[in-house]
Amino acid sequence: MRIIGNFLRSLFFLNTLLLLIWPDLQAQIPPESKPSITNVSKSGYPRIMPDRSVIFRIKAPNADTVKIQLDKRYNMVRDTGGYWFVKTDPQVPGFHYYSVIVGGLSAADPASYSFFGMSRMASAIEIPEEGVDFYKPKDVPQGAIRTRWVFSTVTGEWRKIFIYTPPQYEQDLKQRYPVLYLQHGGGEDQRGWTYQGNLAYIMDNLIAEGKAVPMIIVMNDGYAVYAGDPVPEQVPNQRSVEAAFAGFKDMMLKDIIPFIDKTYRTLPDRENRAMAGLSYGGRQTFDLTLPNLDKFAWLGGFSGGPRISPTDNLKSVYSGVFADAAQFNEKVKLLFIGNGTVEGNSPVETADILRKSGIKNIVVYQSPGTAHEWLTWRRCLHEFAPLLFRK
Repeated sequence: MRIIGNFLRSLFFLNTLLLLIWPDLQAQIPPESKPSITNVSKSGYPRIMPDRSVIFRIKAPNADTVKIQLDKRYNMVRDTGGYWFVKTDPQVPGFHYYSVIVGGLSAADPASYSFFGMSRMASAIEIPEEGVDFYKPKDVPQGAIRTRWVFSTVTGEWRKIFIYTPPQYEQDLKQRYPVLYLQHGGGEDQRGWTYQGNLAYIMDNLIAEGKAVPMIIVMNDGYAVYAGDPVPEQVPNQRSVEAAFAGFKDMMLKDIIPFIDKTYRTLPDRENRAMAGLSYGGRQTFDLTLPNLDKFAWLGGFSGGPRISPTDNLKSVYSGVFADAAQFNEKVKLLFIGNGTVEGNSPVETADILRKSGIKNIVVYQSPGTAHEWLTWRRCLHEFAPLLFRK
């Protein structure tokens, strides 16, 4: 009994000591570190360190293992009070999805807002980019993000779309505007450009600086299955199966574009209609627009340009739309292709092929030091939007 009593007293002393140490652990965190702007209200973690490393804290008292999946998988260390800690390697600036893995189950962090990415709701962290503010809120006139439900006769369902209208839209009720249709990538949806891409901040700032023509921007869910067809099973991180997009082109042409031109004060002609998209949305852009140049004059692909290789016959790819360079140059005011330098040089290579064939209206942009990620696409939009609808 004496041995058991001594053991219990020792255990009590150890627990008390650990509880006293707990405030000291927090005190060791540099005061200049900051919570991520993607944290839920009043949540101190995840916390970004001055060197752009991140400290995560997860409460999981009954878990045997807890991990963080960010740029790689990090094993967390159990601490007192049921908490788990880990400090990551320094991260590159920008918006990054992450997951908490508890006992093999990947889940969102309760301390973070969730975003639809990786084909599911996921947590994310924003690593600050010093000296850059084009995608941050400023004291400028603000446009509006509107949501509308549109019934699609092609898919047989109500579809929710997001629409950005510029600050001027509510001031002069006779003014009409050009339209950019802007698509998300695979594993994301129509919310991506608003929440992950900071589209409204980018456009408000460009318009306020006189760098972009005021325009309406329409963001639609790229997943579209014909009415009556089975919906493909969603596979994590692999939702971009061909069947899931089968009805997209018809849905855009027959339902969405007519609805926008009927409902909003648009300039409803090809000279005032553009389309762009990131990743798979870039592929959707060129699959839709190149066969329909009677409806679009401004085209853009961010990490998702037209698929052309040196061995391709330009008389056959995309139904030969590039075969007649003079006709293409007359119809298409802009062909913008961009990506991050970490992704490779595919936009440069594609542009070289097309320029050698006589296509002249190409702009190539490569985001320095970024990969297949939202900072690349924010930068692409920032470069692309000022080029649109110029006379």
